Amino acid sequence: MTASQIQSPRSGKIQPQYRRSGSSRGNFEMLAWLFMRLSGVVLVVLIFGHLFVNLLVGEGIKAIDFGFVAGKWADPFWQIWDLAMLWLAMLHGTNGVRTIINDYAEKDSTRLALKVVLYAATTVIIVLGTLVIFTFDPCPVVNGVQLPGGFCPAS
Repeated sequence: MTASQIQSPRSGKIQPQYRRSGSSRGNFEMLAWLFMRLSGVVLVVLIFGHLFVNLLVGEGIKAIDFGFVAGKWADPFWQIWDLAMLWLAMLHGTNGVRTIINDYAEKDSTRLALKVVLYAATTVIIVLGTLVIFTFDPCPVVNGVQLPGGFCPAS
């Protein structure tokens, strides 16, 4: 019996003594845990602000259409708000799914494959969502003709 093990007087079984080590993996997991708590709090504020502005201010849900989104995204404040909501929600969700993969995928190869798919999907959604927010044009012109929709003024 080693010094890190103690024999239980009742069962006679040797019970291991667990010791924490200052490994880098432990620090990453602690930071991931902390990120989940902090991002969750920030997401609650962002989401309830989003719902309040979209559903309760003005005409409520009846006013949500292409023009509403176009007008909202014309303001850099709302672009940053929606961008923060997108990034935090995706990273928060990805971290949660990563934890589930680590808990339930038994084989290393399965764990690796699932994480590759997860990180690829997260990257694609974050990049595309960011591009949509910052390149959104409420008055698109195709082949020299402004698309109809009633939102844009006649040129």
